[in-house]
Amino acid sequence: MVGTAKKTRRTTNKDDSLAVVHGENPQVSTIIAPIVSSYNEKIRPILDAVENLRRLNIAKEGIQLPTIVVVGDQISGKSSVLESLAGISLPRGQGICTRVPLVMRLQSHPLPNPELMLEFNGKSISTDEDNVSDAINIATDELAGNAKGISNTPLTLVVKKNGVPDLTMVDLPGITRVPVHGQPENIYDQIKDIIMEYIRPEESIILNVLSATVDFTTCESIRMSQSVDKTGLRTLAVVTKADKSPEGLLEKRLVQVQGMIISKTLPEIVKKINEKLTYNLSELDKLPVNLTCVADAMTAFMHIIGLSKESLRKILLRGEFDEYPDEKNMHCTARLVDLLDSYSNDLQCFSEKEATKDFLMDEIRELQEAKWIGLPNFMPRTAFLSIHQRKVKAVAHMPIDFVHNVWEYLETVVSSVLNRHCENYYQLQVSTRRAGQSLISKMKDSSVKHVLVVVEMEKLTDYTCNPEFIAEYKKLILQQDCFVKAVLDRQNNQTSKVKLEGVGEIDVAHLKQYSSMLTQAFDLKVRMIAYWRIVQKRFIDSIAMHLMLSIHNLVNKDLEKEIVHDLMSPKGGGIERLLEESPSIAGKRDKLNRSVKVLRESKETVGNLMDRIGTYGD
Repeated sequence: MVGTAKKTRRTTNKDDSLAVVHGENPQVSTIIAPIVSSYNEKIRPILDAVENLRRLNIAKEGIQLPTIVVVGDQISGKSSVLESLAGISLPRGQGICTRVPLVMRLQSHPLPNPELMLEFNGKSISTDEDNVSDAINIATDELAGNAKGISNTPLTLVVKKNGVPDLTMVDLPGITRVPVHGQPENIYDQIKDIIMEYIRPEESIILNVLSATVDFTTCESIRMSQSVDKTGLRTLAVVTKADKSPEGLLEKRLVQVQGMIISKTLPEIVKKINEKLTYNLSELDKLPVNLTCVADAMTAFMHIIGLSKESLRKILLRGEFDEYPDEKNMHCTARLVDLLDSYSNDLQCFSEKEATKDFLMDEIRELQEAKWIGLPNFMPRTAFLSIHQRKVKAVAHMPIDFVHNVWEYLETVVSSVLNRHCENYYQLQVSTRRAGQSLISKMKDSSVKHVLVVVEMEKLTDYTCNPEFIAEYKKLILQQDCFVKAVLDRQNNQTSKVKLEGVGEIDVAHLKQYSSMLTQAFDLKVRMIAYWRIVQKRFIDSIAMHLMLSIHNLVNKDLEKEIVHDLMSPKGGGIERLLEESPSIAGKRDKLNRSVKVLRESKETVGNLMDRIGTYGD
């Protein structure tokens, strides 16, 4: 049977009796305010250890600590519980007083005067016991607005005071189903979402604040707790107005229960610390060793250049993609063939279009202007060259565009390979990137000059020793008589289309008026068709071979020479620049070292605590 509870003094002069309930068999006792009196030598070290881990900011390492989350209805008396712990006054009033998650960090300090600090929105504001309630209200208005709505942005209250327990608790908005004036219609859903977010983690200790005058089994906060903590192992209940509760409840102290729950989480915390520590140490081992002398820098440089050249040989020359199995853009031999096929198709489409467009008209015009006094039926070479030069000029941009596309692609590939192998050496990465871009630019210019030479050669010379020219010409010229007859004998009701094997379907309606020139024009046309196919192949083969030679030279000699030249130039700074660690690596190393230090201290803290708990016995 519960005795009469001693009353808790608050600045509001309002008294409540409190009791603690835990697990499936509720047990209740009176709580003498402040709860500091219930500390003992077994509980205090546990709570101190957890707060020490919190001060080490172990949460930044992804390790969650046990946190007391305070939930309850609006009229359950949550403020009574929190004030009994902190020994300070909290906001009171009608409706929802707590409109944002209030993180209360209590720290026991032998200070002559308590120190209170509010932290929110990146700000820290000092306050005191007399004004903390108003300060919380002002901060809440800034976070959640001046109306009666709520916000999930937390507000932290740090209380440093002699005699308070070292605890961190989160006070959440009280549960309400009916919105009052100024509150959104879905206020219940908003509050429920916030509560569930905080009580769902396994590390959360759920502190349900209940009035002794209500049926515990129907309380909304209890139902929420049961949905995430079905065994009740991490659920506590504080019963307010215990002098009105049923008889037959047994004694059990709040802080003892809390200490036991925290103790049960310690092995899991140790496991997570060990896992994160092992991972961080592994990441440190992966970082490059700091270079301390020029000899080390030179060795590293030669190693990196060797790896880069081998990677480029594999993907550009040998077609081996094991270093980039899933990066199709780095399967270079295949991508270069794609670029070559596209270029070849463009030339082919041009040839097919030109072969049938205004059939024989270019030849007829040239023959008309190439007339001279001499023997009849002689093929004037000037007519052939004039037509050929126009065709070469029309396609001259295609090979130039092709080499531009190839070298732009190669620039991305070379940069990617160099960056990957130099990623741990910032200065070398800068130098190799600059050298790679410079070399690619030079080689692109060289390829363009090569193309221009090829174009000029084709313009000035009508020559080939390829037997395919004669074979193609003979095949086409055999159709001459039939073609001329089809043009001259065509009646008005006949189709204007004539099909030539190897050329396609030709519109000949415009040719009957040039009957005297058809034979010679047809001969000139098929000579041009046969020769252009040879020229087209030369445009493809010669440029492709030039590019492959250029790529071979780039990989095997030019790139290394360009990088060395750039690194040793005044702007490169010499091999000594490799001794300067990149900002990203230096930052990562520093972050990992700090993390390892925190984790080791945390591991020692928890380990010492578990050793101490092990000496308690039953």
